[in-house]
Amino acid sequence: MSETATDPDFLRVCALDELPEGEAVAADIHGTSIVLVRRGEEAFALYDECSHAAVALSEGDVEDCQIECWLHGSSFDLRTGKPSGPPATEPVPTYPIEVRDGDVYLSLKPKTTENA
Repeated sequence: MSETATDPDFLRVCALDELPEGEAVAADIHGTSIVLVRRGEEAFALYDECSHAAVALSEGDVEDCQIECWLHGSSFDLRTGKPSGPPATEPVPTYPIEVRDGDVYLSLKPKTTENA
């Protein structure tokens, strides 16, 4: 178990099997808009707003480890939030997430670029 597994900042969000494989799911977690994506036994969490056009990423498509904004086609890495190319130039915040005993836990303290 990782050091953050006992961190009180981690909140249970859902069971992993409640997230459909490879699809974006919007969630409001304590007033923060999050997009959750399941890839196999892993889950990823990003702020649910494109850094280019301020539209919901949860309405976009997921392919491999990228989520694509539906409006202008910018793609963001699920692990780091970094855009893969224009028109977006700024990353979107990502959040620490853990899967423990089949449940998804999330911290609302965004990752920094250094630890993304």
